[in-house]
Amino acid sequence: MRISVAIDGPAGAGKSTIAKIIGEKFNLMYINTGSMYRAVTVKAMNANISENNIDELVKIVESLEMHFERDHLIVNNEDLTDMINLPIISNNVSKYAAVPKVREILVKLQQDIAKKFNVIMDGRDIGTVVLVDATFKFYLTASSEERAKRRYEELISKDIEVDYNTILSDIMKRDYIDTHREVSPLKKAIDAIEIDSNDLDIDGVAQKMIHYINSNIKNID
Repeated sequence: MRISVAIDGPAGAGKSTIAKIIGEKFNLMYINTGSMYRAVTVKAMNANISENNIDELVKIVESLEMHFERDHLIVNNEDLTDMINLPIISNNVSKYAAVPKVREILVKLQQDIAKKFNVIMDGRDIGTVVLVDATFKFYLTASSEERAKRRYEELISKDIEVDYNTILSDIMKRDYIDTHREVSPLKKAIDAIEIDSNDLDIDGVAQKMIHYINSNIKNID
C-alpha cells in the first residue's frame, strides 16, 4: 500500500521544514507544492504575464519541467531555489496560485506523482484537494505574528534586508487571499490533526507528527 502524508497550513507555519524531517524519517518523497506555484510565479513575472492573462499563463505552466533534487527545485534545468524565496515572489504567489487553470495542471501533476511513490506534500489544499485519501493529514498553524517573526529571521539570516511590519502585513494579506479564493481555499481537512506551533520548536512539531504516525501506521492495511 502507498503511504502519503499531507501537511496543510498558512504561510510561514513551518510546513516545508517539517515535511523534510518527516520525509527523511519515513523514507517518503518530499514534494514541495508551494515551490511549484512559486516557480510559476517567477516565470510569469519574468515574462511580464499577469495572473489575469490566463492563456499565456497556461502556456508557461505547461512548458515547465519541474523536479526536486533534495532541497532544490529544478525548473527546465535551472535551479530556482533562491529566486522562489525572494520577498517579491512571496508577495505575489497567492495571486497566481488562485488561478483555476494553474491549480488544475499542477494538482494533476502532484496526484500523478503520489500514485507512483510514497510521498509527503505540504501546501494549502493537500488534504482537501490534492490527496483527499492521504494516509495521514496534518494542519500546521501559528499566529500571524509568530509566522512573520520566523520569516523575518529566516530572510535576515540570508542577508536579505526586510522589515518585520511589512512581512506581517504581507502574511495577513496572503492569509486572506488563501482562505477566500474561489478554488481550493486554505482550510483544515475534517480528518486532519491540527498542530499549533506557537509554543513549539521544529523538533517539537516533528516529534508530535512522528509519534502520531508511529502509533497509527500499524493499522494501515
